[in-house]
Amino acid sequence: MVKALAIDVGSSSIRTALVDERGVVSYVHQRPLHVATPSPGYVELDAAEIVNSALELAALTLGDGGACACVGVTNQRATTIVFDPATGVAVGPALSWQDLRTVIDCLVLQGEGLRLAPNQSATKVRWLVEQAQRPSRELRFATIETWLVWHLSQGASFVSDRSNAGVTGLVNTTLDGWDERTLSLLALDPMMLPEIVDTICHVGPATALPGAPPITAIVGDQSASLFGQSCVRTGAKVTFGTGAMLDLVHGDHSPPTLARYPSGCYPVALRSRDGVVTWGVEGIVFSAGSCVEWLVDLGLIGEVAESESLATSVPDTAGVAFVPAFSGLGTPEWDFGARGGFFGLTRGSSRAHLVRAVLEGVAHRGADLLDAAQREVGATLHELHVDGGMSANRFFVQRLADFSGHVVSVSSEREATTRGAGLMALVGAGHLTLEEVETLWSPAFVATPALSDQHRLLAREAWAASLAKARRTIPELSDVSF
Repeated sequence: MVKALAIDVGSSSIRTALVDERGVVSYVHQRPLHVATPSPGYVELDAAEIVNSALELAALTLGDGGACACVGVTNQRATTIVFDPATGVAVGPALSWQDLRTVIDCLVLQGEGLRLAPNQSATKVRWLVEQAQRPSRELRFATIETWLVWHLSQGASFVSDRSNAGVTGLVNTTLDGWDERTLSLLALDPMMLPEIVDTICHVGPATALPGAPPITAIVGDQSASLFGQSCVRTGAKVTFGTGAMLDLVHGDHSPPTLARYPSGCYPVALRSRDGVVTWGVEGIVFSAGSCVEWLVDLGLIGEVAESESLATSVPDTAGVAFVPAFSGLGTPEWDFGARGGFFGLTRGSSRAHLVRAVLEGVAHRGADLLDAAQREVGATLHELHVDGGMSANRFFVQRLADFSGHVVSVSSEREATTRGAGLMALVGAGHLTLEEVETLWSPAFVATPALSDQHRLLAREAWAASLAKARRTIPELSDVSF
């Protein structure tokens, strides 16, 4: 059985595994990443730790499982590194995509006609260059896939794929090059930037690994998760982790702009092959699994898994609603000043009612994502695929089916990102076809909507009323738009 090595760098951990032609993930090794928050809004990682851990874990996986035919790399998107190409050493911390230190920079640049978001790479690159106090032409910019491939190839390959380059804020609309005007306004030398290549292609040999297997796929994490759930030419998935990310396959027609749509979704390049880009629609919920972890922090539950049994111990929430908006509301509202809250509390509200309300609130937000994406593409899906930590909670998945009115199928591989990177690498190496990947979907379980259309409509109307109460909690933040 031919196997690919998948290297998966998430927001808080690194995972390596072998993925075979059936999509089976094996010989998994995982290690947490140290995430530092030296100041409010600052989120940093150690670039050296990322590459060293990735190489060490890859060696463990290959040592346990034997040689691989090819390598696929997937990663948290837009996390930004600036390094010295002469030494291969980063000149500062890796700034996480979650880092908000350049918020003011983004607002100032809006006055110059340049619309960037602080979670993109663009302003982070400039900040790191300024801190290094060196000419930008002497340095190199890397997102995580670029950084890993540089080291896997021992400096031979300096590349970024379209699924990653497309979310940096530095690329042109067609994704075939970097935007000269943006680089000029940010005073960044084009020499800093990697070559943009296909997601599925022969990048070059990973000479830092035993046998120097070819790197045949590099892809952003959300695109990898979608591919890992066999959504290749059609379909949609939501990954419920700390937050929630919906991605829907839209086709090969380029959007006129990379700006956010009126629906609250935005265009993303899911992958490219032979120069042809497969585009998607994406939406985000800022707070999902973090809400369940918050219940643990409060002492309302002892562990995350307890939320399911407690929620099912009561027939309903007894009128309690919870809006998950710890960091504002993403798709479709984009209200950074919204804040979460419980509504409808009475003296009779129990711990079980509160826990159930939290799970139902996140399920409603998942339904909001799906509604927005369907409005954007003008089509109705028949099924939604889900992965991530919250997908293990069957009560939550059932309520997602109830509120969305869609069949919800749960990935048998909880972290479908790893699976997707391996499958893409196998396609890039010629061991699988896209059509074969589509046949590999075998869900762990399937939830079918149990609410009537009338009861679903009533539940969604009640949800809309609760959501309205959470909006514009901090008006000055609500007025900010990126």
